Amino acid sequence: MAAAGGAAGESSATKAKRLRVAVIHPDLGIGGAERLIVDAACQLASHGHDVHVFTSHHDKNRCFEETVSGLFPVIVYGDFLPRHVFYRFHAVCAYLRCLFVALCVLLRWPSFDVIVVDQVSVVIPLLKLKPSSKIIFYCHFPDLLLAQHTTMLRRLYRKPIDMIEEATTDLILVNSKFTAATFARTFLGLHARGIEPAVLYPAVSVEQFHEPRAYKLNFLSINRFERKKNLDLAISAFSLLCSVASKLPPGDALQEATLTVAGGYDMRLKENVEYLEELKRLAETEGISGQVKFVTSCSTSERNELLSNCLCVLYTPKDEHFGIVPLEAMAAYKPVIACNSGGPVETVMNEVTGFLCSPSPTEFSKAMLKLVNDHDLAVRMGKQARDHVVQKFSTKTFGDLLNSYVLNVHHERME
Repeated sequence: MAAAGGAAGESSATKAKRLRVAVIHPDLGIGGAERLIVDAACQLASHGHDVHVFTSHHDKNRCFEETVSGLFPVIVYGDFLPRHVFYRFHAVCAYLRCLFVALCVLLRWPSFDVIVVDQVSVVIPLLKLKPSSKIIFYCHFPDLLLAQHTTMLRRLYRKPIDMIEEATTDLILVNSKFTAATFARTFLGLHARGIEPAVLYPAVSVEQFHEPRAYKLNFLSINRFERKKNLDLAISAFSLLCSVASKLPPGDALQEATLTVAGGYDMRLKENVEYLEELKRLAETEGISGQVKFVTSCSTSERNELLSNCLCVLYTPKDEHFGIVPLEAMAAYKPVIACNSGGPVETVMNEVTGFLCSPSPTEFSKAMLKLVNDHDLAVRMGKQARDHVVQKFSTKTFGDLLNSYVLNVHHERME
């Protein structure tokens, strides 16, 4: 058992080897986790590996375009299994679906050289029944911290799951220093055994974004319609900005400001449906419903168009373990206003590529007003943001590092 570090020192002979790589992901929809795993598959394929992606759900009408491009096959197993039981036991159902996927990989496919397991570590003991495969686990955030342990029943059914997650997590990559620190505090047993996660930052393809022709007076929020994403902060902050505009002389440009709330939306998920309605009611209560537009599950091209036509991006989750949206925004030459916690602290340079604020409507609206009042500031920050992403968060940087980890893990197996 080895830590994930030290991947860069493989031999030139190892570098040239074409490997069979399997990637296992729970649900291949639209979101930051899915974007990362799609980028991982694309990059490994571009490095010459034979990549197969396995998942329990893949809707070809609601997915990232690369998953239907033919660059790598996407194989679905277990979509018939329930996602919940009367809107409860989501974690148990997710684990069972992933275990079914892993079982199918184990029984129906020849051995893979390396298997990249994304998010759900409980499948690792099953996959280890084929000792010829080496496994890398990519952790976005320890699952036991994401789950609620509010009732005795929850604690009882979560306890074995939490124990399995700690016992099966061995070769680890994480998405940020924030997650790495949280991981070390959460899995004390792994830390005591000298197993430390290595940081592999998600990336963004900067080539898809072009310098915008204009910075329109539109604020943009992009995230899944989930309560933990704190999207109501964007609406409340925009409402405060509008209250400032109401005190200005008629015809002031600020009075024409708009907010677009866009993001992943799945009608199968009760929370998505409920939260969207809550946000619409909030906009009505604040008296700004005419200035707020909601866009659900936009395509990549539609998202890029929204980014091109905004003044800046509001990123509202608190203690987000990474967050791909700030990178996409900065790659599109747009400053970001984000909470001063979690992953954005590692990606957004405060007062250089955007603003890191306390998660309050007042602080967010103050930062928004700075960009409204100084167009040159928005343009300058946008250009600095683009340069920052190109230097530190490009897909090439991500792909080269991921490839080195994969080759190193395989090389350890061969020794």
